[in-house]
Amino acid sequence: MTLLSILAFILILGVIVLVHEFGHFIWAKKFGVHIYEFSIGMGPVLFTDEGKDKIKYRIRMLPIGGFVQMAGEVYEDDEKIDKKKFMCNKPWHQRLIIIVAGVINNFILAILLLFLYAIIWGSPTDSTIITKVEKDYPMEQAGIKAGDKIIGVNGKKVTSWDKTQILLLLKSKDNTYEIKIEHKDKTTDTYKIKPKKEYDKELKSNRYVFGFIIKQKVNKGFISSLKYAFVKFASIMDTMWLTIKNLVTGQLSFKNISGPVGVYQVVNSGLAAGISYLIYITAFLSLNVGFINILPLPAFDGGRAFFMLIEKIRRKPINSKIENTVHAIGFILLLILMLFITWQDILRLFK
Repeated sequence: MTLLSILAFILILGVIVLVHEFGHFIWAKKFGVHIYEFSIGMGPVLFTDEGKDKIKYRIRMLPIGGFVQMAGEVYEDDEKIDKKKFMCNKPWHQRLIIIVAGVINNFILAILLLFLYAIIWGSPTDSTIITKVEKDYPMEQAGIKAGDKIIGVNGKKVTSWDKTQILLLLKSKDNTYEIKIEHKDKTTDTYKIKPKKEYDKELKSNRYVFGFIIKQKVNKGFISSLKYAFVKFASIMDTMWLTIKNLVTGQLSFKNISGPVGVYQVVNSGLAAGISYLIYITAFLSLNVGFINILPLPAFDGGRAFFMLIEKIRRKPINSKIENTVHAIGFILLLILMLFITWQDILRLFK
């Protein structure tokens, strides 16, 4: 399965990166920006083809990113190019569209794949209704029963299983969670639950178990599939925002985050589930890539868009040297973070 896993991993990341970079590329080309190179992957060049448009189309060795190299992304940097073709000389709205187009493409891809998944295999409801309570585990000991519905965790309202899972992963005082339950008769109670610590032989690490199961009902049909695509999209976006916020506050450890090695493990372990899993995980990762890229952080598309918003408010461009320096520092910090996360992924492999 190793070779198949590697091919699936490369294919998934390749599609996500291609869709993202194509967003930048097609709008830059439409608005007449001079493009030097359209590249999928990073590092050494494996394949090059120069098109009739004089653009170099390249595939690089490491399938962890890509880029569209455009003239004048920050300032006029090539005397051979017509000034009208520099990105920095294009109208403000055109530059903004070029910057955010990659993220928009990732979001569109995610919605289309979620719809495809649902129309073929059905759309699971994102319910928080408990279908089974395990005997001699904390939920059962607290008096919670099958049919009860989780409506809150640690004071935060929940309407989706996605958000519930994230909240149950967050650090809690004394490892005790306040879980608000709505019973079948619509009355509500709040329980203080301390999960049971168990060693997971498959994950080779300890985990905390509450002892309940939520089984999602599966719906069929075009309308339910369309609804699922947008509802699931919104749900994952909500959990992504919650994850980022709690990483910043320290309630969620960076050890819970995966890099390329962790993504490969997810793809490898999920191959047995078949094509449905690969379609879902591609949608999930595409949405993640789009979300991370739109954050207003240096070196990300969102960081560049943020500088443009400042430019609009000031009514004059920001000093190009300052902007380049900020993005360069941001890129270095991003590489350090990626190395740290990758190292954590590798350590997990040998536990």
